[in-house]
Amino acid sequence: MNQRATFVRMQDSTREDWQTIGGEFMQFAGSLPQRVVRHLQILQGDYGGFPVDRYTHSLQTATRALRDGRDEEYVVCALLHDIGDTLGTFNHPDIAAAILQPFVSEANHWMVQHHGIFQGHYFFHHLGMDRDLRERYRQSPHYERTAEFCELYDNPAFDPQGETLPIEEFMPMLQRLMAQPRQSIYKSVLQKPADAIA
Repeated sequence: MNQRATFVRMQDSTREDWQTIGGEFMQFAGSLPQRVVRHLQILQGDYGGFPVDRYTHSLQTATRALRDGRDEEYVVCALLHDIGDTLGTFNHPDIAAAILQPFVSEANHWMVQHHGIFQGHYFFHHLGMDRDLRERYRQSPHYERTAEFCELYDNPAFDPQGETLPIEEFMPMLQRLMAQPRQSIYKSVLQKPADAIA
């Protein structure tokens, strides 16, 4: 396509402009899984002092969740939980949670957004921090789910000899999950035919 709208101020845009933009948007949205994977692959070779690089850690976390019989949404959350490491050095869980929010349940979103504090249970004390910072969230209905995610999948996924499935194993899951957002301010528009966009 590669058509363009004609306005220079959004306030001057027309319905025809937005039909053009809508058509381009749908193509762009369709390639979101590929863009997400390309960003995840930036973590290749980035060890940061860890026994495995961050990309391997992500694949290994997802592999463990898959092998344990978790559903596709959960496995994709495991795959992407640390995707924010490069852009959100000081708040990486928030980046991952923002990417996943339109597509996942509240429980899985909360789990990804808070996994950093919960994972801290295993190492914060080595940094002079309180390893039980996660206790501030004890009343959350998602506390146990997040603690379990870290214990079973995130915490043990630093094994250079651990099973690590390739990204191709997870790509179909990511494509299915991102095919249709559950939450988005644009959800109602996305469900209309392109020529019905007003």
